[in-house]
Amino acid sequence: MSMFSTALVLRTRNIARLSALQLPSRNCQLFRQYATKITEPKKKTSTLKLLLIGGAVGGAVGTVYSAYDNIGKKKPTTKDLSVTILKEKPDVPVMRKIINPNDKTGLDIILFQFQTCPFCCKVRAFLDYSGLSYSVVEVDAVLRQSIKWSQSKKVPIVLVRSKDGDYVQLNDSSMIISAISSILVDPVKNDIKDVQKFYPVQKFEDVYGTLFDIANKYFLMFQDKKPKISKEIFDEERKYRSWTDNHLVHLISPNVYRTYGEARETFEWFSDVGQWNVYFPEWERNLMVHVGTFAMWLISKRLKKKHGLTDDVRTHLYDACDKWMGVLEKKQTTFLGGSEPNLADLSVFGVLCSMEGCEAFNDCLENTKLGKWFYDVKAKVESNRGYRVPVSLYDLQ
Repeated sequence: MSMFSTALVLRTRNIARLSALQLPSRNCQLFRQYATKITEPKKKTSTLKLLLIGGAVGGAVGTVYSAYDNIGKKKPTTKDLSVTILKEKPDVPVMRKIINPNDKTGLDIILFQFQTCPFCCKVRAFLDYSGLSYSVVEVDAVLRQSIKWSQSKKVPIVLVRSKDGDYVQLNDSSMIISAISSILVDPVKNDIKDVQKFYPVQKFEDVYGTLFDIANKYFLMFQDKKPKISKEIFDEERKYRSWTDNHLVHLISPNVYRTYGEARETFEWFSDVGQWNVYFPEWERNLMVHVGTFAMWLISKRLKKKHGLTDDVRTHLYDACDKWMGVLEKKQTTFLGGSEPNLADLSVFGVLCSMEGCEAFNDCLENTKLGKWFYDVKAKVESNRGYRVPVSLYDLQ
């Protein structure tokens, strides 16, 4: 391996936690001033330092490209969606564990994620609200070493241990939620190997060409159990879970990276959570912020065009929030699920919390009625995490 290749690998590994789709989850001020001064080295720049600079630039650009690919640049293929059976779980480092002493399901769940990817946030919201124990593996956004064992290179990926000890790999966020919800209907009887068979990958042909998707991914499998709620309520839940995946999520990136300033705010947050000021010299940290900001600012314009959004992308986000709150006002309930969130509530919440703390989210709070519902769901999710006894979210007969 050449010196440049070695430097690039070392530098890209160091910024592995960065994902261009990762969005802020901390509170931040609506307007923020940023330091742009780059400390000049006192000595003449050496050849090695030039190589490190090149590695940093390559790593930042590689991170942006990989995350752009992850958010839907390419249509999903069968390898992105297909379930895989593993005889043993991959030997990868677990970053943290959510342990609930009340969880008696026996499920061993491992979530491979980017911390603030909207789809990953959606899965975490479900797991936390359900009270399930699970392990988290943060995926390297550039090299993706922690998922090199997987044919699918997109996150989230979830592994669930079956009753015979094998691990079943699930690759679609909505299917993950439906499959695990189906297990919770009867954890003693239901096994992930059996449940996953109800969610096959299907091929479709339309005017855009060949498409692949997972059948039944918004349906729960109750087997011989019967839920007490009506078919109409389930239809409504499925409708808004689908709306979240096919509309709401596509509004996040164009809004968070709407202007150069907002893109800069996002990458400043990357720096904070990644502790770049600890692991990198000031000049290098500033370099990665500048490169990532400019790249995602450009990419957001392509995403806006791809999803048919006007230049005033904020209005699309406001309209989506207004639509969601209008549904709740019509029902006159705290949540779509009534007194407790259902899977549609958790899906919408998960996608929106991926941008919590950034300017776009603050604007939504100021210009829509989203706030009370959002923080009511958040309170439920946080109070259930590591505590709630994992059972079906639905009353059964």
